[in-house]
Amino acid sequence: MKKKLAVLHTTVVLSFSSVLATPLVGHAETIQDMQTKKSSIQKERENVKQSIQATKEKITAAKGEKEKILEQIKRLYLAIAQNTAKVKETEEQIKDKQTAISNLEAEVSDLEEKMENRKGILEERARSFQENGGSLSYLQVLLGASSFSDFIDRADAVNTIAEADEQILKQTKKDQNILEKKQKTVKKRLDELTDIKAELTEMMSGLTAQKAHQDALMKQANLTEAENNRLKAELQQKDGTLATQETQIQQNIEAEVKRQEEARKEAERKREEARKAAEKAAAEKAAAEKAAAEKEASAKAKRSQDTATSQSQDTSTSSNVSLPDDTSTPTGSAADVVTVGNRWIGNSAYVFGGGRNQSDIANGLFDCSSFVHWAYSQVGIKLGPLGWVSTETLKHQGRQVSVGDMKPGDLVFFDTYKKDGHVGIYVGNHKFIGAQSAGVSIADMNSNYWSSHFNGRVVRIIN
Repeated sequence: MKKKLAVLHTTVVLSFSSVLATPLVGHAETIQDMQTKKSSIQKERENVKQSIQATKEKITAAKGEKEKILEQIKRLYLAIAQNTAKVKETEEQIKDKQTAISNLEAEVSDLEEKMENRKGILEERARSFQENGGSLSYLQVLLGASSFSDFIDRADAVNTIAEADEQILKQTKKDQNILEKKQKTVKKRLDELTDIKAELTEMMSGLTAQKAHQDALMKQANLTEAENNRLKAELQQKDGTLATQETQIQQNIEAEVKRQEEARKEAERKREEARKAAEKAAAEKAAAEKAAAEKEASAKAKRSQDTATSQSQDTSTSSNVSLPDDTSTPTGSAADVVTVGNRWIGNSAYVFGGGRNQSDIANGLFDCSSFVHWAYSQVGIKLGPLGWVSTETLKHQGRQVSVGDMKPGDLVFFDTYKKDGHVGIYVGNHKFIGAQSAGVSIADMNSNYWSSHFNGRVVRIIN
């Protein structure tokens, strides 16, 4: 009987020891796997966030570029409007001059008729003069004229003209000179206006081309912005998906940790029940198995001693941990003129007569002479009143030098719609900067157009 009880006690103790020694290996590995997966998702999210930031920076840069394009488009709209008004004004002036020419032609016709009548009167007087014994040379002079103008010139040369004849001749010549002068003046102005209109038409073509180019840039900028916004939305959606996965994995980890904690508590409860069962069995059989009970008591004492020793070692180890030491100590020249206008390259537009008020200058609206005036004013040199500046006034500034002596900062002139109709600032290497049809830009004097229009006039402002 005692032997059987001893066997039963041993079985209970072994069962209790077995419960203490069983690890939760399978679940620990599952948590490790989830932690690894979570770490991988976190790294992926970091990459996605960096991509989102880069895309946002691209969107910001694209918006800045769009603002620049919009500013240039506004500038071009303003230039086109002003040039269109100038074209209309020029066309009206041409129409007026054409009307004036028609009126002058009518006056010429009337004068010619009067002149013919006067010629008949003079011839009749000449015959009468001859019949009354006058000089034969006078009649020969008058009747031998090849034209009425020659007739008047011959009559002036004859000293025997009657006083009345002389007055007729003088009035006729005076009228003729007045009409010729009017015709020349009106014809010259008409030619100038026609050339200006041709120049403006060319400028309008250039401005329209520039606007089309800017519109294309804006269209591309809008496409790029839309693509970047789409990419940002996709990345943000991906980041949201990854965040959900990360949260789910974290919840799974917490659930698994909780499950393991509950399992551990359940194991402790079973160990406690086993211990109490063992104690109860030992108490019931104490009388019969005193020796076994003493042995068990000795085993318990030994286990208690081992536990105390282990705790003592833990305390000793803890006491040897070094703490951080809180008391440790913790450980106006030509060169300026040729470059000052670069700020307007790509940010300006040509306007005939522009650049003569602060509004035009603020918006980069120049013609060739106002740009030159502005550039020199930036280095402290005034080239006459801004409101009256023209290629004609600029060519009389400074002193003229030879083409062979040309250097940066000199003014170079071109015959376009008129002589000296265009001016720029020489920058060296056969190039000049000025307000052309493309706005302020640097042009090559060796190109077909500019080489054929350069007239050799070079004016030096800065010695």
